[in-house]
Amino acid sequence: MTVQPIRLFGDPVLRTPAEPVVDFDAELRRLVADLTDTMREQGGAGLAAPQLGVGVRVFTFEVDDVLGHLVNPVLKFPDEEEQDGPEGCLSIPGLHFDTKRRMNVVAKGYNSYGDPMQVVGTGLLARCVQHETDHLDGVLFVDRLDPAARKAAMKAIREADWYDQAAPPVVKLSPHRVTADPFGLGR
Repeated sequence: MTVQPIRLFGDPVLRTPAEPVVDFDAELRRLVADLTDTMREQGGAGLAAPQLGVGVRVFTFEVDDVLGHLVNPVLKFPDEEEQDGPEGCLSIPGLHFDTKRRMNVVAKGYNSYGDPMQVVGTGLLARCVQHETDHLDGVLFVDRLDPAARKAAMKAIREADWYDQAAPPVVKLSPHRVTADPFGLGR
């Protein structure tokens, strides 16, 4: 169990969809332990394997004293209720932006031994599960912002002391519509 360096915005691994886990072995359990230790050390609510440079579908979380992990998650939303509030990311350190998410989520997947499990979350836990699952799909929370907020977020990222100007970022639009006219084209 070791704290690992976290990949920062601009690293291509954060934009690459992760592969499903097929081997539920000691290596996977070590990865879950590293994710947990790193998440706790950095004070995060969740951490996905791509944030450590590992392209597999697993994340850890710790919200409201509930510590866990989920392998190969699949999300379902029991209703249409939304929440809007500040969201941050350990791969975009020090920056927070209001982000819309679903209020309630049911996530099904497996534990690190391959046993089926389910996480039912509301509020912050639901936000965390959606955020970390997005990481597994190569999506960052700034992709979910409306165009004006995304522009402000990109400006703040470019001005951050950790940002590497030599590696231009890839901005990927969320596959989920945030407005009826996401590009402001008026068509």
